[in-house]
Amino acid sequence: MSAAVPPRRITVVTAVHAPSARFLPEAHRSLTAQELPPGWEWRWVIREDGTTDAVRPHVPDDDRIVFRQGRPGGPGVARTLALADADGEYVKILDADDQLTPGALARDLAALDTRPGLGWATSRALDLLPDGTTTGFPGEPAEGPLERGTVLAHFTAHDHRAPVHPATLFVRRELLLALGGWMALPASEDTGLLLALDAVSPGWFTAETGLLYRKWPGQVTGQAPHVDPAERHARTAVVVARARALAGLGALTAGAR
Repeated sequence: MSAAVPPRRITVVTAVHAPSARFLPEAHRSLTAQELPPGWEWRWVIREDGTTDAVRPHVPDDDRIVFRQGRPGGPGVARTLALADADGEYVKILDADDQLTPGALARDLAALDTRPGLGWATSRALDLLPDGTTTGFPGEPAEGPLERGTVLAHFTAHDHRAPVHPATLFVRRELLLALGGWMALPASEDTGLLLALDAVSPGWFTAETGLLYRKWPGQVTGQAPHVDPAERHARTAVVVARARALAGLGALTAGAR
């Protein structure tokens, strides 16, 4: 008898800290509701940004979950360290307080698995407000491929706002590792990664909603330091500079062939 073919895997990566841990069961329910094509499975790597006793009680009991802890360094550090447990072909981002919509993983997978020339995919996101209602984001592109440089061009022309949401990212693991994971920033680390991906590889945007992005008083992006003008200027400056440097290296490499 021939050996069984091992399943192909999507690693879902989540950074969590104590205030957001209570939302993990809802994120888990949205993940267990996903349906993947035959031969595919997901694994959920949850990494606490810290070593408290406050997160573990909220981690669902599921053999497909890996829970780790480590010294605090921010969500980008936690997600990058989580890649030590990412052994699948693809990595999907799911923040602890967000929820996937039905079919989101399958749509992400279809976008890249049938298009080997694309490195990453994103999808429409809706804000999930405290009263349970949702609202969309203006300026999203039409469904389809996003050529290299598309995200950077929009970002620099629209007050440093990306046309697609970095919290919806689905990416080839090898490409993510080659770029070093998330940027070493106190915030906007996911936007920095998105622009780096945009600089080196075309991507895909799915117009169907793939994520409910929770808005709540305790979220990091709602705190005063996140909108401090001096810090925001520094973050955006280094994010843009990195993207342009990566794009320039790509042009140099192409010219040397």
